[in-house]
Amino acid sequence: MKSEIGYKWNCACYSDCITLIYIVLRSVTSLRPSSLYLDGNIKNKIMKKVKITVLSFAVLAAIVLVSAFTKSPSFSPKFKVDVVQESEQNQTINLFVTHGHCSTPFGGIVDSLKIITQIPQDQGNPLEGLNISFQIDPESFNVCVNDDLTARIKTPGLFIGEQNEKITFRSTNVYSMGVDWYQVNGKMSIKGVEKDVKFFVTGIRDSKDSMPSSLVLEGQVNLLDWGIDYDKIVNGESGVVPTKWMHLNMKVKMR
Repeated sequence: MKSEIGYKWNCACYSDCITLIYIVLRSVTSLRPSSLYLDGNIKNKIMKKVKITVLSFAVLAAIVLVSAFTKSPSFSPKFKVDVVQESEQNQTINLFVTHGHCSTPFGGIVDSLKIITQIPQDQGNPLEGLNISFQIDPESFNVCVNDDLTARIKTPGLFIGEQNEKITFRSTNVYSMGVDWYQVNGKMSIKGVEKDVKFFVTGIRDSKDSMPSSLVLEGQVNLLDWGIDYDKIVNGESGVVPTKWMHLNMKVKMR
């Protein structure tokens, strides 16, 4: 609505300015010394001052016109409005750690999830302006129907630090990889240590919709980047082939 009002105001402004310039220029070109019943020298002096004054107003009107055009909100604008979405309390994330020929899948509770999207003004990918951040509480990790594995995932020093820090992520850059497919670069912190990571986001939408109804974030991180030796912490000794990859997958319903 604000964009539409701004657009109408600017259109009116352009029209008024153009009209003013037209009137001013017509006045300058139509005014002749012969139309004034004064001495010739006085006539010329008056005409010179009149023309300078009138042309000054014309320049001022032109400046107003250009200024109104460049500041119009209807011309900024590949993206128009920020849409902020914050998580519901039941948002979850799926994770698993690969070691050897098998994997340990577990889930966690996400909080402080914040997604900022922008309504596109063209037919491009709708999540090009995506900004996303969230936190995961390691104390919420749970392996379905397996208390022993749940206890291993919660081994102190693995994901739970001395200060009980949460795992956090915040995006820094987003790149379009294809239709509704994006690479999201950002910073992830585990046990208070922040590292660069790369995830991928897929927007899910009906062919007739301009914005996705949900999105899926997925990717993997190398635990060794944080100095986490999974085998040593959980089993007491490092493996010949280190367990280093942790995979993440989260589906978020968009409003």
